[in-house]
Parts: sequence; C-alpha cells; structure tokens
Amino acid sequence: MPIHTSFNPNGRQELKYGISYIDYMLLKNKLRHVMKLDPNAGPKGKYLIRSCYFDNINNKVLNEKKEGYLNRDKYRVRIYGKSAEVVNLERKSKRNNLTFKSKCKTSREEFEKIRVGDIDWMKGDDRELMRDLYIEMMQYQLKPMTVVDYEREAYIYLYGNVRVTFDSKVQSSLRNTDMFNKHLPMVDVLEPTEFILEVKYDGYLPEIIRYMLQGINTKHEAYSKYQLSRMYV
Repeated sequence: MPIHTSFNPNGRQELKYGISYIDYMLLKNKLRHVMKLDPNAGPKGKYLIRSCYFDNINNKVLNEKKEGYLNRDKYRVRIYGKSAEVVNLERKSKRNNLTFKSKCKTSREEFEKIRVGDIDWMKGDDRELMRDLYIEMMQYQLKPMTVVDYEREAYIYLYGNVRVTFDSKVQSSLRNTDMFNKHLPMVDVLEPTEFILEVKYDGYLPEIIRYMLQGINTKHEAYSKYQLSRMYV
C-alpha cells in the first residue's frame, strides 16, 4: 500500500493557482469521490494554520520568490488552531522545479526567544534545522517578519502521493509577530470568493486527478501566501 507523506527526500512537484469559489465547489465535488479528506480536518472538513515567516529588512525571501529564483529557502514556525500544543520549525526549499521540506519540533518558549533576538543557544542545538536557521539569521539577519493565517481543506490520494488543498480566508498580521496571541489583529489579503489551489505530488500526477483539474479555470499562478501577506508592507 502506498504511503502518504508531505516530506519526500527526493523532492515533490507543486502546482499553485488562484481559483474562484465556483471552481472550488466544482473541483471539490469531483475530488471527494476519488480522494480522502485529510484526517487532520476538523468537524467542517477544514483546519486553521498559522505560520510566522522569517525575512530580513531587505526582503530577501520575498524578493527571491517574486523574481523566481530556482534555488531558495523559506523558514517559518507553524502552529494549528492558534494552539501551542504542536509547534514546528519548517524550511521549504526550492531546487529547480522541485520542492523540499524539512521540519523539527520547537516550542512557544523557543520562538519567543528568537523573536526578541536571543539566538546564541541555537548554534549548538541538537536539531540540524535549528542550527541551519541560526546560520541564516547570522548571515542574512533573518528574523520573524509576519504571521499568516488561513483555513485549509485538504484531500489525499495515495497513488502518486497526491495532496490537493484549498486555502481560503488568508490573513496577515502585517509586521506583528506575536503569533501565540489568539487575539492578534489580522487583515484580509484574499477576497472572500478567492481560493488558493495547491496540487502536490511525487514523480507523477495520476491521470484521474489530472483529468479532473482540466475543467477548472486556473489561468494564472497564485502568489504564495507569504507574498500575499506582504502586499502592504
């Protein structure tokens, strides 16, 4: 039986588009007959993701995304449902046309230290990803830059290790990085009728999934959620 995972050491393909609410409904109603809803989904089939992204004063990460660098890295701390129960440090890397992900557990306490510039402890940490972030912070002066919230509805298909997600209600904290504040002021950066469709898979996209995507109006590639969150700052 195939195994479903978002972390493939050989990299994954990733397609990302902006779609309308109508296309979201059409595609969702097709996919639900052949794909399974993500087991992490809540009672309504969705879950809230909150991430704090790292960048520097020169917007290194943002500009590399805008300019389409073939090789780039993006660091973020991620939680779910505004809870500190599960806190992960993640790195999303682009190498040519493939996407690679790494992650390790962290904590609210560690993030708060990083947020105020207390990072000396990171250089000797047991976690390689934490040490890598320390090097990036020292070399490029990366720091927590902005918090992004969104609702995710995800479907999985084991053959080809396919994951199709619909992200909506994307919000930004602008430059406030107090991510564990459940009442953190946020502003909308996506229209209520807009969704971000992401299709991720390993070596191949099964024909049945490819066929279902053909009828959806995906004329333009969507901005990344981090890029959307920095529209005003």
